[in-house]
This record gives sequence, C-alpha cells and structure tokens, in this order.
Amino acid sequence: MTDKKLVDGKVALVTGAGRGVGAEIAKLLGAHGAQVIVNDLGGTEAGDGEDQIPAMETVKAIRDLGGEAEANFNSVADNKAAHGMIEQALDCFGRIDIVINNAGNLRDVIFHKMTEDDWDAVINVHLKGSFNTSSAAAPHFRKQESGCFVHMTSTSGLVGNFGQANYAAAKLGIVGLSKSLALDMSRFGVRSNCIAPFAWSRLIGSIPIHDEVQKARVEKLKRMTPDKIAPVAVALCADTAEATGQVFGVRNNEIFLFTQHRPLRSMQEAAGWTPESVLEHAFPALQPSYYPLDRSQDVFSWDPV
Repeated sequence: MTDKKLVDGKVALVTGAGRGVGAEIAKLLGAHGAQVIVNDLGGTEAGDGEDQIPAMETVKAIRDLGGEAEANFNSVADNKAAHGMIEQALDCFGRIDIVINNAGNLRDVIFHKMTEDDWDAVINVHLKGSFNTSSAAAPHFRKQESGCFVHMTSTSGLVGNFGQANYAAAKLGIVGLSKSLALDMSRFGVRSNCIAPFAWSRLIGSIPIHDEVQKARVEKLKRMTPDKIAPVAVALCADTAEATGQVFGVRNNEIFLFTQHRPLRSMQEAAGWTPESVLEHAFPALQPSYYPLDRSQDVFSWDPV
C-alpha cells in the first residue's frame, strides 16, 4: 500500500475492471484508499460470454494489498443493472464518490459492411453504458455535493481511424457526455473528465495485421502497458484535482491535453451567401485550414516516450 492515500475513504465503481486498463485503475484506487466495486461482464473483445474470473482476480489483488473490493458481473448496457452497481456500492460501502467508465468492446468493420448489430453492440456498451452508470450515480453526487466521473474516450474518435465508425462515434459521444456532465453538475461540486488511453489491451490485440507498417505499430503499442494510464485516472479522482470538462491523453510516460472544438476561421458576406458564392469565395478561403484525413497514428507519429 502506498503511504499517500489520495482517495482514502472514497467509494469507486470501475467498469470493465477485470483486465487491462480498468483492472490497473481499480487496483491503484484500492492502493490509494478507495473501496472499489469491480465491474466486469467477463466477455470477449466483441462483448460475448460471461467469465467471472477476471473480476474476481482484480478483487483479490486489491484485497491482497489490504484494500476493500467487491465484484459485479453485470453489463453496463443494461440500465437497471447499471443502477444496481451503484446500489451495490451503497449497500457494501455506504456511499459512491467515483465512477470510472471504462467498459468497452469492439466490432471493427469497414463502414459499408457495418451492420446495425455491429453499431448497436458498441454504442450500447461505450456510450449508453457510460450514460447508464453516470445517471445512476448523479443523484447521489448531487445530494452529497461531491463526486467524480472519469470516462475513457479514444483517438479513434478524437482523430480518426479506419473501420471503426461505431467505436469512433461512441468515443466522441462520450466526450460530449462528459462535457455536459461537467457543465450541468459543476454547481454541485461534481467533476467530469475524459482520458484517451494509449495502451496494449485485448481490444487493441484484436486489430488485424495486414502489413509490416501495421505490425510495427502493434509492436510499439505493446510497450505501452495499461498501468501507465492508472496514475492519471486516480489523480483526477483526488479532491485536489481541479480539472473538469477536459480531455487528457496518456501514452506511456506522456500526458496530453487535447484541444476542443472551437472556430478556426470565418468568412462574412454582408449581402448574404449563395451556393455559388460559397463555392467561389468561402470554401477557397477556408480550405488552407481544412483538416486532412488523419488517423491516430498520423498525428502520434513518434515512438512512445
């Protein structure tokens, strides 16, 4: 156990905490004094199956370090089950202070082949799941006038990637959700932030490798371990953290603060615009500021530090 317990006495729900990033966050929260509800459905990368062992392993790891933890095996996509996670925290530990929305799945496929099931499966876990747990915790946060949300976003949404329209839409939607939570609940002393994690996980491991470039990228990703994400997540949960409504990135030993959408350039026409004048004047003037069709690997082109 670490000497400085940044979240001592707080109660946290960490979703998708059986493996990877979620497990590391849950364990570090426990080491810093939090009592933790370890949620994990125990599914595959696509979200199928129910294996209780991963969540129990995280619970055991927290307890072995002298912390307190209980397991939850339900799906965040189920609104009733998500409310049950918060009720479990209240029943077991008497309160809820922290919600880490980390649960996720992948159904990667090029857009013209993406099915409604591919779309719904990812949106329901990432975006709807984040809403479900947050909405369950929000009344308690409001009543006690304190609380902290940390949501996992991705550069697949912030920047872009091939074959991930469902995942990118969900992850960018989570940024909007987090910002709205920060705005709506700031009057109650509640904070909400996002982390875009760069880390090797089962989800990343499911990315198909088609060429040497992708192979080299995957080898770089393997060096970015999930435990690198946890310190930033725990820090955001500390009472001394003032950040809210922000989007952070964590890449090995690097921490980034992401920009948020703001106007870049503007054009004005006193007489009003026509489609022809937009094509002739507005678009050509704005074009130098257009964003290219970048992917995450184009923007983060250097080796992890």
